[in-house]
Parts: sequence; structure tokens; C-alpha cells
Amino acid sequence: MEATGADLSFVNLGITFTHLPNSISVFGFRIAFYGIIIGRGMLAGMAVAFSDAKRRGQDPDLYLDFALYAIVFSIIGARIYYVAFEWDNYRNDLLQIFNLRAGGLAIYGGVIAAVITLVVFSKVRHQSFFSMADTGILGLITGQIIGRWGNFFNCEAFGGYTDGLFAMRIRESIVNPSMISQDLIDHRIIEDGVAYIQVHPTFLYESAWNLCVLLFMLWYRKRKRFDGEMLWIYFLGYGAGRFWIEGLRTDQLKLPGTSLAVSQLLSAALVGAAVGALTYYYRKLGQKGNSGTV
Repeated sequence: MEATGADLSFVNLGITFTHLPNSISVFGFRIAFYGIIIGRGMLAGMAVAFSDAKRRGQDPDLYLDFALYAIVFSIIGARIYYVAFEWDNYRNDLLQIFNLRAGGLAIYGGVIAAVITLVVFSKVRHQSFFSMADTGILGLITGQIIGRWGNFFNCEAFGGYTDGLFAMRIRESIVNPSMISQDLIDHRIIEDGVAYIQVHPTFLYESAWNLCVLLFMLWYRKRKRFDGEMLWIYFLGYGAGRFWIEGLRTDQLKLPGTSLAVSQLLSAALVGAAVGALTYYYRKLGQKGNSGTV
């Protein structure tokens, strides 16, 4: 299907969006779809966590109390993480750090903040961190699945050039120039005088990957063998997918002074930690089983 005149199209799937709005206006106040979708993701994540808490015979209100803290600190953490690795863009205008409407949230910063918040919360409330994490993580990944679609409406979080099945063609004028790599410029497409870039829809890849991880976790949770197992499975599954997907993206946050993508390094560390932890616990459980103590 031709993409001529369209804002965005999945050219090899025959799906075209002639006009792709990124916000709505309510009483003259602009509300970004990104924020609406992130909000929907949070609500859906809470619903999944509450449902799992009931299934486990836990009090859903405990998770509601935690969510009220986690949401606030996760947003702060996501912003701090982004600003820390994009400091040159903020050092001369510190007030822009607080301008969330201009974008700039990193999911790993939110995950780190959520984990720290749960460590403190579970200690204060005299709860098991790993037990709560096994339920909370189901809500987190649900929010990630939905939240990634905010990137679709912002025309961001995409990869380099591709002409594969899921190739996404975007009108260049609606894309942040800082996200357009030389590779995309070299493959620029001109139709009727309009410039387009054609990219990997990495937001879609990550949303689909996370959905697969969630479905596996929902299937496996009744077979869970120890508290914390779901958390480590999340780190393994999400980390492995994010490592691959991050390598495709054009907007990577880099370790200062290097060409290394921070999210790839962190993903590799999470996968390594998860493999180590799961191996340790499974061997420990196996030894107990062989000794007849379980």
C-alpha cells in the first residue's frame, strides 16, 4: 500500500494512518495520548496485581497502598535516569528537568525506583519483599505492555532502517530530528515531495515480547516453587528481550564517554543475575528433594 500523504504506515501490512494525532484538547488544555496511555497502563497493571493478590489470599489493599507510592517514585526514577544520561541537554537549563510534557522517561529508571520503593515498603509493613514482588511484577509488565504504545503516538522509540514485514514508514517532519540516524537518512524515501523514514517499530517489538513474557508468567505462577521466582523470571525474560531490542534503537542512552548503550548493559546484568539466582534456588530445591526433606 502506498504511504503517500500519510503520517505513518506499516507499508508491508497495508495499514495506513493518514493523520496521527498525539493529543486531545479538553477545554483548551492539551492532553497528550502518551500520558493517557501511561495512565491506562498503570490502572491495568494495578488490576492485574490486585487480582493475583486475591488469588493468593492476600489483601489487595496492601498492593493499593504500595502502588500509590510506587507510581510517584517510579515516575521520578524514570526521569532521573533519563536526565542523568542526557545531562548535556539539561545542564544549561535546569528548569527543563521538570518539564515532563517535553518527554524523557526511561523505563529502567522506573523499574529501579519501584524495586527500591518495595524494599522500603515491605520492611515498614513487615511483609516479604519477594512475595510481594511476585505479584507486583505482574502488574509492572502489564503496564509496560500498554505503556509502550505511547511511543507509537509520539513517533519515537523506533529502530534503524528495515523493509521487513513490520516496517513502519513515518513522515520525517513529525519526528524528533535527534532520533533520525545517518542510516535512516541514507534510506530516506521521497514521495510526491514528502520525506519519509522507514524503521523497525521497536516499541511494537517490546510490547509484543512483554506480552509473551506475561502470558508465560500467568501460566507458570501456579507452579511457582519459591518466593521471588516470578521476579527473577521477569528479569530474565524482560532483560533478554530488551537487550536485543535496544540494539535496534536509534535513541539509545549511552554510558558517558563510550558508545555503550546503558539499557543493554543493564539488561545483560539482569539476565546474568536472574540466571545465577534461578540456578542457585533450583539446585537448592533439588538437593532438598533428594535428601527427602521436602
